[in-house]
Amino acid sequence: MKLDGLYRIDVPEIDRDAFREAVINAFCHRDYNKYDSVNIAVFKDRVEIRNPGRLYGGLSIEQIKTRMVSQRRNELIADIFHRGHFVERWGRGISLILSKEPTSEFEEIGELFSVTFKRKNYEDRIYREIKLSEKLSEKLSELQKIVLNNMLKNSRITYAQLVDITGKSREAIRKNINKLKEAGLIKRIGSDKGGYWQVFTDFL
Repeated sequence: MKLDGLYRIDVPEIDRDAFREAVINAFCHRDYNKYDSVNIAVFKDRVEIRNPGRLYGGLSIEQIKTRMVSQRRNELIADIFHRGHFVERWGRGISLILSKEPTSEFEEIGELFSVTFKRKNYEDRIYREIKLSEKLSEKLSELQKIVLNNMLKNSRITYAQLVDITGKSREAIRKNINKLKEAGLIKRIGSDKGGYWQVFTDFL
């Protein structure tokens, strides 16, 4: 999906309910006196949700993790979320997040509060990359392995980027991509500009 030049990034390896709860908490408990916004940062190994304002009412991170307690900084906003059934029970949010994503991390950094979710498939992708060079070393050329590895890292990688990475001509990249397609290892999904590469990892 593309919106005004930006691509939506789906992160299916993070539990949807936990992620939703963290976003709701960020808007409920952020400090609206600070000129900032709720931010979602997507990295290769993690996703962070950051909101302006430290924990309210003298609460500590240990308390919100081990005791179902909540101090509401924004009573009206919290009540709206509750009436709209976005919040079921006060103090339940952190325990729900931890029940769905036990490795979640909570931090106060400066004047920010952040929730970090680890991306479970990150290590799997690295492992697949290692397996790729081992299992297909006799079947694929070095250039084809480099192309596949880079498509695993970045499904939206372009011909121009592959040319820069490999130092090969665009025509050489095109020919080797066609061979990978013919072998059933990759498929182009969508248009040249807005699409992405699907790598069939079951064959790797």
